[in-house]
Amino acid sequence: MTITLNLSPDLEAKLHDKASQEGKELNQVITELLTTLLEWETEETKEAIKGIQRGLTDFELGNYRSFDDFATEQTKKYDL
Repeated sequence: MTITLNLSPDLEAKLHDKASQEGKELNQVITELLTTLLEWETEETKEAIKGIQRGLTDFELGNYRSFDDFATEQTKKYDL
C-alpha cells in the first residue's frame, strides 16, 4: 500500500537521521514507529476503559467520598 504524507522538513530530517543511525530503510523506521504508536494507543485506551469501569463499579458499591472530603485532603496534602 502506498500512502503519501506531507512532512515538515524538520520531521523528515529526523526520520532520515533515525534511519541512518539504525542502519535501516526509511520505510522500515516509519513502519516500526507507527506500529509502536498504534500498539501503545490501543493499550492506553484499554487501560483507561478499565480505570473508568473500576470507578463506576466503586461508585455503584458506595465506595466513594464527598468532594468536600477530597478537596480538604488535597488542600492539606499540597499546602494550598
